[in-house]
Amino acid sequence: MLQNNTQLKSLIDKLWQNFWEGGIANPLTAIEQITYLIFIKRLDDLEAKRERDAEWTGEKYVSRFSGKFQIPGSNESIDKNELRWSVFKHKPADEMLMHVQMKVFPFLKELNSPDSYRDSPFTKHMANAVFIMPKASLLVSAINIVEDIFKEIEKDATEGGHAFQDIQGDVYEMLLSEIATAGKNGQFRTPRHIIKLMAELVAPQLGQRIADPACGTGGFLLGAYQYILTDLVRKKDPAKLQKDEDGF
Repeated sequence: MLQNNTQLKSLIDKLWQNFWEGGIANPLTAIEQITYLIFIKRLDDLEAKRERDAEWTGEKYVSRFSGKFQIPGSNESIDKNELRWSVFKHKPADEMLMHVQMKVFPFLKELNSPDSYRDSPFTKHMANAVFIMPKASLLVSAINIVEDIFKEIEKDATEGGHAFQDIQGDVYEMLLSEIATAGKNGQFRTPRHIIKLMAELVAPQLGQRIADPACGTGGFLLGAYQYILTDLVRKKDPAKLQKDEDGF
């Protein structure tokens, strides 16, 4: 069981801390993004196993990663093999982030045959899903930790005699327990990109009073302050403005 595997617990804590330090402080957002990564990893692992089994038995098997994938919103198509976890994890950090956001995740959202696309519950639930990863370094470190988690799962299944699926269930149970205790570190924090978006919509101006009755660590107050500074530069010398990692 997971509670008896201190190494696995340590890796999951490290994953949480990784998202926290990377700017994703809301546990709901963190567990959502972690789930996507685990799903992408497992999809590749399962397809690899099915391919090996088919090769061993001589049966015909068409992998989900065979053929081309048409990238939504463009005329570009890509070899589906490039969308595998085992392939893209070796890409340079910045290239990997764009690859996962623009190609791998859209592919994940459309994991259905054309005939079942419209009626698939999976597709409906994934329709509004968004892959939120504020920086390339966060994705790289998260991928490395997920890799270590799966290595530990396999080790536990082999040496500890535990069923692989049971350990996976325990991993999710521990992740969900973070939400059940009112959020990691005792509270929910609004993600930075949401704060920035709300500041853009409210457009606070110099001289106005700004109040946040539930300010916590002051994320919205800082966001308003940063918006005012940016707005002053925008009016005086817009050439000095540079987009940040969230696109603002």
